[in-house]
Amino acid sequence: MNGLIKTHESETGEILINGKELHEFLEVGTPYKRWFERMVDYGFEENTDFIAVGQKSPIANGGFQTITNHHVKLDMAKEISMIQRTDKGKEARRHFLEIERKWNSPEMVMKRALEFADKRVKQLEIEQEQNKPYTNFGLIVSNSDGAINIGEFCKNIFDKHGINIGRNKMFKWLRDKGYLINTGREKNNPKQKYIEQGLFKSMPVIIARSAGNVQDSTTLITGKGQIKLTEKLLNEMEVKK
Repeated sequence: MNGLIKTHESETGEILINGKELHEFLEVGTPYKRWFERMVDYGFEENTDFIAVGQKSPIANGGFQTITNHHVKLDMAKEISMIQRTDKGKEARRHFLEIERKWNSPEMVMKRALEFADKRVKQLEIEQEQNKPYTNFGLIVSNSDGAINIGEFCKNIFDKHGINIGRNKMFKWLRDKGYLINTGREKNNPKQKYIEQGLFKSMPVIIARSAGNVQDSTTLITGKGQIKLTEKLLNEMEVKK
């Protein structure tokens, strides 16, 4: 029996049965599509009692067509089997009841709990590895949409990491590293590729002058940029030691 109606576990830990395989085992004469629609009329709901899935099926010309199948939850499978009022239906229902009994046994509950804990540990290990670059500089800063100017950045890295570099020297350092435009009218503006990478923002500002207002721009470092630049500065400090 176990080999005749296979079951599998969903990502949420529920037992699912292949609708077409159940239809075949029950030896129903009605085509699957019409039969399943009739079963749904007994009060079952999609995404609550069953899930519709598309499957590729070969056709005569050598190609494929997509047909609809269903992953049926255990309670629905038991009721469907009982509704058939046949020996095959009784056999299927007894089988599902036995699966349910084993599934809810203390041993299986413990097994699933351990498997869940193992998956959670692995997930945390992956998250920890992904977050390594942020460990020293703060994940909150990285996720922040707030961008700060060069002077504020210099103050922050001095207060938090002891990196003593003034505003003008920071501009020069950023130009030397290729982050900012080095000469011309747009000197000290971030290069476009680093804006696109999310490291900098260029904020338009209006400067009031006696001859008339002039539009200029201020270079801001994003949270992501603060992380990257602080890491680079700390690495340079480490090399110099």
